[in-house]
Amino acid sequence: MGAARSSEVTTRLRAALEPVVAEAALLLEDVTASPAGRRSVVRVVVDLPDGPGGVDSDALAEVSRRISEVLDDVDLLQGAYTLEVSTPGIDRPLTDPRHFRRATGRLVRCATAAGPRAGRLVDTDADGVWLEHDGVREHIDYAGITGAKVEPELRPARDEDGLEDEA
Repeated sequence: MGAARSSEVTTRLRAALEPVVAEAALLLEDVTASPAGRRSVVRVVVDLPDGPGGVDSDALAEVSRRISEVLDDVDLLQGAYTLEVSTPGIDRPLTDPRHFRRATGRLVRCATAAGPRAGRLVDTDADGVWLEHDGVREHIDYAGITGAKVEPELRPARDEDGLEDEA
């Protein structure tokens, strides 16, 4: 698949898949198609349109089924393909105000001209984000953020009663 053909296929895939993903109350983040031997691999990334939370596995399975049906119906790909449908994951860079809103409640690390900032993202507004660290809230303007990501958190193990293990 040449670069121009790949771009055309991606544009047509996006146009065919956006309505299906929107019908599932999700947002189509990205779609790519690339050759992989005799097959093509179609990678589709979906997310919630806004706010904190995550795409549950039932919703992901259902939208995957619907995407597969659309791909079979519109026949945009020549030959066999493998479909991979996923969510952006924790390692997605936060580059858009929507990404920050989706990360509300999470630990976030931001690179700024004034140096690194880290804390729990407690709120967002039209101009930036509010991080809280050690009880202190700090506002950082979107314009001042040169890079940002969610920091993974390890949670204590819980026993079958939902209580933290003391081990």
